[in-house]
Amino acid sequence: MNLVEVLARRRVALGFLCGVAALVLARPSRESLAAGAAIAGAGEAMRIWAAGHLEKGREVTTSGPYRFTRHPLYLGSAIITLGFIVASRSVTVAILAAVYLALTYTAAISREEAFLTQQFGAAYPDYKAGRLGGVARTFSLERAMRNGEHRAVLGLTAALAVLAAKLAIR
Repeated sequence: MNLVEVLARRRVALGFLCGVAALVLARPSRESLAAGAAIAGAGEAMRIWAAGHLEKGREVTTSGPYRFTRHPLYLGSAIITLGFIVASRSVTVAILAAVYLALTYTAAISREEAFLTQQFGAAYPDYKAGRLGGVARTFSLERAMRNGEHRAVLGLTAALAVLAAKLAIR
């Protein structure tokens, strides 16, 4: 297994470890927590929108935010991370998060695009080139839940609660 595979497969575990380190290093203020929570909330809204359109493993999804970006779940996660950086008010957290995103998301996107091309043949390269019409579907909260987005909401809520608790006990 090469480094790209390791990073892609271990991104969730690495993210959890980086998240714990970031929570320890964070120095939130009321203003940074409020601004960061708003940014992170926008990122989570992007993830919910994307998950509500995604039929994993069944097709190349082209509706909802997939009309505008190939990886809206990763984009949403990156926005959440930016919100967490703002909320944490720590340069060290910003550096840690930037390194984590650069390494793991680059690897995950590379691996995912190779898988989608293998799984769906010409449909994925056609989608990347803007030539695939795809299925027009409406957003479904049930689909977002089936795709596990409730776990991301809980994780974000827990992280913000820890930052709020840190702020309260300072």
